[in-house]
Amino acid sequence: MPIEQKIFALVVSSLVFFVCIDLIRKYKLKEEYSVLWLVTSFLMFAIMLKYDWLIALTNFIGAVLPTTTLFIGSIVFLILIAVQFSIKLSLFSNQIKNLAQENALLKNRLETLERSGLET
Repeated sequence: MPIEQKIFALVVSSLVFFVCIDLIRKYKLKEEYSVLWLVTSFLMFAIMLKYDWLIALTNFIGAVLPTTTLFIGSIVFLILIAVQFSIKLSLFSNQIKNLAQENALLKNRLETLERSGLET
């Protein structure tokens, strides 16, 4: 791998890592969402320092080129992000349903109390 590409990849992975840390520090990104980004940036950094690992992984999965392995890794990363967001959306959907039901019960109770207060 040419040194320019290696330097670029190291700079990008470091940038992703430090931006993620900064967003966590400023409470703009929750820790639970940042784990995947931090692990990915760390793996990118490690693979660029130990390029032989990428070659070994490429041979292990039966790919022809290391770029194919990186492409497969990026697809897996996007799938993991989609699964993480799907889980959160499901949780939020259940919370919204429960809140709407509680709100309806409270509204019904308030209307009942208002009616009983007006009749007496």
